[in-house]
Amino acid sequence: MTNKKRLIWQIPFLIFLIAGAVYIIRQQPSLPYQKNYGEVFGTFYTVTYQSELDLQEEIEAELKKVDDALSMFNERSVISRVNRGDSVIGDSEEERMFLEVLQLAQNISHETDGYFDITVAPLVNAWGFGFRTEQSPSIDQIDSIREFVGYQLISCRTTEGGAVVTKGDPRLMLDCSAIAKGYGTDVVANLLRNKGIKDFMVEIGGEVVTCGISPSRLPWRIGVTKPVDDSLSLRNEVQTVLNVTDRAMATSGNYRNFYYKDGLKYAHTIDPRAGQPVQHSLLSVTVLADNCAIADAYATSFMVMGIDKAKELLERHPELMAYFIYSDANGDLAVWFSPSLEEYVED
Repeated sequence: MTNKKRLIWQIPFLIFLIAGAVYIIRQQPSLPYQKNYGEVFGTFYTVTYQSELDLQEEIEAELKKVDDALSMFNERSVISRVNRGDSVIGDSEEERMFLEVLQLAQNISHETDGYFDITVAPLVNAWGFGFRTEQSPSIDQIDSIREFVGYQLISCRTTEGGAVVTKGDPRLMLDCSAIAKGYGTDVVANLLRNKGIKDFMVEIGGEVVTCGISPSRLPWRIGVTKPVDDSLSLRNEVQTVLNVTDRAMATSGNYRNFYYKDGLKYAHTIDPRAGQPVQHSLLSVTVLADNCAIADAYATSFMVMGIDKAKELLERHPELMAYFIYSDANGDLAVWFSPSLEEYVED
C-alpha cells in the first residue's frame, strides 16, 4: 500500500519533468541565430549566436574598448600612450584590459624563452612589415635595433590607482598585434556568456571562440586554410576541418604576408631573439586552447621557434593542442598534430 501511494505521488512529478524537457527541447530550436559582421583591428569579425536579441551595438562597444586599449593605429589608445612615454596607467576598463594583456604577454614570453615578444615591432618595421617600408636592413642596423627590443626591458608595478609601466629604453615600442585579435575574441565571447547565451561562434580575423552547437545543431566546424603563397588572400583552400566546441582556436602563418627581394623570400614572422625573419619548414600553426588570447600568442610563438622546439613546449603544456603544416624534405606539404587533437580532426 505504501509503495502504491509513493508511486501515485511520483507520477505527477515525472509528468512535470517530461513536460519540462519537451518544452526545453521545443524552445531551444525556436530561438533564432543572430549573425553580426563588421570591421575591427584592420580586419573583419563575424559573430553568430542563438538569441532573440541582436547584440551588435554591445559587441561593437566591447570591441571599441579593446581597440582603445591595444591598437597602435589608434593614437588615443593606452598602448599608443605608453609607446609615446606615458608610464602611468589608471583604472579605466581600457587600461585594465591593457594591463591584463601586458601581463599575459610577459608570462608567455617567459614561458617561450623570448620567442614571443611584444617589443618586436621595430624589427618588424625594419624588415618592411609594419608602419615603415625599409627592407633588408644591414647587420649593424639590426644590432642597433636589438638594443631596445626584448620583453625583459619592460616592467609593470602596481599602485593604488592603477600601475606604472617602466621601459628599460625609451625607444622600446609595444605591439600587441600577435595577441590582440585573440583577446578581442575572448572579450566578445565573455559578453555573450554573461548574457546567458550558450551557443555561439566569435571570429576575428581567423581567431575563433566557439561554445555549444551551430545553427545546424552540430558541433562548430572550423576550416584550417592550406598554406599556399597568397599575398592577396585570393585563395582559401581548406587543408582540414576541425570540430571545435567550447574551445578557442588561432592560426598563424607566413603564406600571406611576405615579399621577394633579390630572389629571396622574406616572411613577416620575425625572430625577436635573432632579429631576422624565420627560416624553417613550418608554414602554418593552428592552436586550440581554453581562451583565444593564449591560442593566438602560442600560434605566433610556434611559428617563430619552428616545429621541433614547438613540440618540446607542447609536451610541457598538455592543455594546448596544435596542428602544424610544414614543408617536408621533398618540398611537399606535410602535417603533424597533437595526439589529443585527433578526435577533433575530420577524416
